[in-house]
Amino acid sequence: MRGDAFDPECPTRLILDRIGDKWSVLVVLSLTDGPRRFTELRRLIGGVTPKVLTQTLRTMERDGLVTRHVFAEVPPRVEYALTPLGLSLHKPIQAITEWAEENVEAVVAARAAHDD
Repeated sequence: MRGDAFDPECPTRLILDRIGDKWSVLVVLSLTDGPRRFTELRRLIGGVTPKVLTQTLRTMERDGLVTRHVFAEVPPRVEYALTPLGLSLHKPIQAITEWAEENVEAVVAARAAHDD
């Protein structure tokens, strides 16, 4: 079954909300090269509170984009990794990120011109 993003009842919109969230985008980019621990993710992403990062990771886990692996150690060690589904988001997210980085000056200038 294929979704229809223009249908207000279609769950596709929930998925678009998830992958359009800045924290989810940054989690995907941070986990592309392999599993990472929570503190490492938080350091890499920057500006995210522990609560928001925890909520983002839990939602992404629920959506099948991220796995959480708890190691039986003292103290416990937890790593997060992208699932194959989550990894499939890397290419489109990377393309959008590159566009944003290449066009940030033009967007900032357009905002300033509009606000004047």
